[in-house]
Formats: sequence, C-alpha cells, structure tokens
Amino acid sequence: MKIPVVRNILEANDRISKQLKKIFDEKGILALNLMSSPGAGKTSLLERTLTDLAGEFKMAVIEGDLQTDNDAQRVAATGAQAVQINTEGGCHLDGTMVMQALENIDLEGLDIMFVENVGNLVCPAEFSVGEDYNVALLSVTEGDDKPEKYPLLFHISAVMLLNKTDLLPYVDFDLDKATAHTKALNKDIEVFPVSCRANEGLDKWYDWLRQAVSAKRSK
Repeated sequence: MKIPVVRNILEANDRISKQLKKIFDEKGILALNLMSSPGAGKTSLLERTLTDLAGEFKMAVIEGDLQTDNDAQRVAATGAQAVQINTEGGCHLDGTMVMQALENIDLEGLDIMFVENVGNLVCPAEFSVGEDYNVALLSVTEGDDKPEKYPLLFHISAVMLLNKTDLLPYVDFDLDKATAHTKALNKDIEVFPVSCRANEGLDKWYDWLRQAVSAKRSK
C-alpha cells in the first residue's frame, strides 16, 4: 500500500524565503527578522531606530501580532511604511505572510526592511522570512538564563540587544552571564546592552545597521 508523504512545512517555507531573499537582494534592501518574547521592547526599539535614522535611511516595517494593529500604528507614526499581519493565533510569521505583505509596501529606494515577528522565543526562529540577519531582543526583566533555555534563537542571530538596562538596579539579571551563555551558542554574535526608554547604548546598534546597509549595497 502506498502511503502519501506530506512535505515538511519548513521545506515549503524555505522555498518562499528564497524568493523573498532574491527580491531583497535585487533591490539592495537589508532585511532583518526581529524576534523576542512579548513585551521585551521590539516596537520601542523600532520607534527609536526609525526616528533617529530617518534622515539616513528609507525604512519599512512588517508587523506580526496575534490581534490588533497597535504596533503598526506606533511604527507608522514615525513616518515609516508599516504593514500589519494578524496571525489570528499563529505563533510566528512565515514566508507566505511576508510575501503577501510586500504587495502593500513601496520597495523602490528602500534601505531597510524590518520584520517584527510575533512575540515568542521559540516558533519564529524556525521560519526564515528572507532575512539577511536575525536580530534577537532580550529584556533584562526576563532572566539571564533565556539563551540557555531557548538556544536556537540566539544561535541563529547576528545581534542580541539586551534591552531595558535602565532597570538593572531593580532586577536580578547578570549581563555578563547572559552574554556568556549567548557567546557559548554563537561566538560571532554582537551583543549590545541598550535602553530604549533612557536612549542609552543605541549608537552601537545604529553603527551596526550602517555597516550592514553598506555591505548590502556593495554586493
């Protein structure tokens, strides 16, 4: 008896992701997949970044969330293009969702495409969305053991932003320990302690973005 084999959903997503990567490469757009747990500060980071670098780059954001367009409204208020994807309970964005969202974004002259993924430390790391780099955001309120507990996200990311450092005096979080755990998983990852609320440490993140955009343009 023949048994039908259903192709792996990740394999199908990889095909779409490669198509997205080709689109971004052809247009010289730096694509970043921003991932974190809920409330870590992804949207706050984007608000700061989009505002502070508005004079340097043309940027757009694809927002992923279970419900509402609250985050997309905050992003759009900076003047950047924003498209909301509501997953209606899904724990991550995938290539098909991002491909559909691109229909609502003007890609001409775009420098950076941010994909703000659904707040989750597990599922989003499994699904590529055509990104050049993955970016992990970890809040100091979450615990310094998160890289050990959720290793894939930190293993595949080029950058880890340790956010809400202004709260360090009030929480039990060891920056050195979190960094060591992450470097054990990924020795090449860049680690930037930042506070979006206090506007601290963001210059290194901005410099990394400038270098990444320059490298993408030179390809």
